[in-house]
Amino acid sequence: MSKRPINVEVKPRYRDEPPEKMIRRFSKKVKKARVIESFIERKRYEKPSAKKKRERLRRKKVLDKLQRERENRFKNN
Repeated sequence: MSKRPINVEVKPRYRDEPPEKMIRRFSKKVKKARVIESFIERKRYEKPSAKKKRERLRRKKVLDKLQRERENRFKNN
């Protein structure tokens, strides 16, 4: 994790875009940038082995999800 500040910005796509939609886009960007996760990680010390295990499980979860999406795409076509 870098120590640089993470700037997440959302501007209206069109003039009358509802604020609820902008908030939804903002929360998705924050989740993708892992802002909250990085804050929680820095809150208290975590052993390096536990950190590696957590990251390994997170990567596995993402890869499994992508694999399922690929399988569904091939089934539907």
